[in-house]
Amino acid sequence: MVTTAKKEAKPGSAFMKPVNLSKELAAIIGAEPIPRTEVTKKIWEYIKAHDLQEPTNKRMINADAKLEVVFGGKKQVSMFEMTKLLSLHMKA
Repeated sequence: MVTTAKKEAKPGSAFMKPVNLSKELAAIIGAEPIPRTEVTKKIWEYIKAHDLQEPTNKRMINADAKLEVVFGGKKQVSMFEMTKLLSLHMKA
């Protein structure tokens, strides 16, 4: 019999390992080392709190001054590109 239950992330997995943040990213979500999953969660909280999603296409993020620095000067990025750009600001 095959089970389809999802495996939970183990505490030692790479996603759960705290990462150090660049000063630009830390200015938005705080300077404490946190797991990558929490970085993404906190960035989405910031985006929603500041109403930065494009109203007509929710997959696009409009950068404010703080996010523009993190996004490498781009004024708008897709949610998929955002993940890539955020990873540049995290170090294990």
